[in-house]
Amino acid sequence: MKIYDYNGLKNVAGERIHQRRTTLRISQADLSARMQVRGVTIEREAISKIETGDRFITDYELMTFAEVLGVSMDWLTGKQ
Repeated sequence: MKIYDYNGLKNVAGERIHQRRTTLRISQADLSARMQVRGVTIEREAISKIETGDRFITDYELMTFAEVLGVSMDWLTGKQ
């Protein structure tokens, strides 16, 4: 499997996830717990890597991040 980067990052939403999470004053551990309640098993360390662009995000993870953070997937990907 070939690994792809976009402008040196493995995702385009990490910065926005971090921005919204800090605006809401949610820790990475709390965000992880909220994701897990919705059926997406993701550890705090994975969220850290997503926010720094060092980890890919699956479509279902992106959808759940948007739901948990109260934003659209378009906003998370910079389309809005």
